[in-house]
Amino acid sequence: MKLLRYGAPGAEKPGVLDASGRVRDLSGSVPDIAGEALRPAGLRALHQLNIDALPIVDGTPQEDLRLGPCVGEIGKFVCIGLNYADHAEEAGMPIPDEPIIFNKWTSCVVGPNDPIQVPRGSVKTDWEVELGVVIGEPGVYIDEARAMAHVAGLCVVNDVSERTFQIERAGTWDKGKGCDTFGPTGPWLVTLDEIPDIDALDMWLDVDGDRMQTGSTATLIFKIPYLVSYCSQFMSLQPGDVISTGTPPGVGMGQSPQRYLHGGEVVTLGISGLGEQRSAVLPAV
Repeated sequence: MKLLRYGAPGAEKPGVLDASGRVRDLSGSVPDIAGEALRPAGLRALHQLNIDALPIVDGTPQEDLRLGPCVGEIGKFVCIGLNYADHAEEAGMPIPDEPIIFNKWTSCVVGPNDPIQVPRGSVKTDWEVELGVVIGEPGVYIDEARAMAHVAGLCVVNDVSERTFQIERAGTWDKGKGCDTFGPTGPWLVTLDEIPDIDALDMWLDVDGDRMQTGSTATLIFKIPYLVSYCSQFMSLQPGDVISTGTPPGVGMGQSPQRYLHGGEVVTLGISGLGEQRSAVLPAV
């Protein structure tokens, strides 16, 4: 299934994409793509629905029908840093011995086609296409061999970052990661039954039509089951938590000369089988 949330910001309704690319309304079955709906029993119940019998929602998704973040009520937005060796190299940092964890504030989460707002005082707003892992079954101290049983599905994330705030202004990375609009998420949450190989997902990102990032989950340093298990050693994972698993090379910080977002650009990105995002960048106000 490709689960989604559609409608005005703050008033999104749950939906599912049918085989023809139309949105079907799920609000008669679940209140949101969140919480209990993401647990194994909730997903089984959704799988048993006759999708073609559900009401059709007017409009074309990502055109005249706005999509919100594909997950509602995100409790934690956990991110993994430097999880591709070639990205660590372009950042001038050593390959980590164990995963680097930081956070994006959930107030940064927006839909896959909502604008990205350059924050006030920014001179180094950057892009990062990433694979998002959405937790379904809660757990703590999760065994790696059982980790995928705790995953509801996968999605596209743009880990928008302000490098001056992140690196040059002391403290943790978090202050450069969670500015408003810095977490475009979606377009859909794709359940694992639709993903043949989570270790062979192609990723890409363009800025104004220029290909900046090309990568694959095949080159992740720390794979998804390990990351789920690892994160659960430090926090309980709850339904709707998102783990963003790192970015391949090609970020603006790694360009020569460096290239950043200042407003007026369009950022387009996607992951094979998981959909695409397209965000206009707004200048700081």
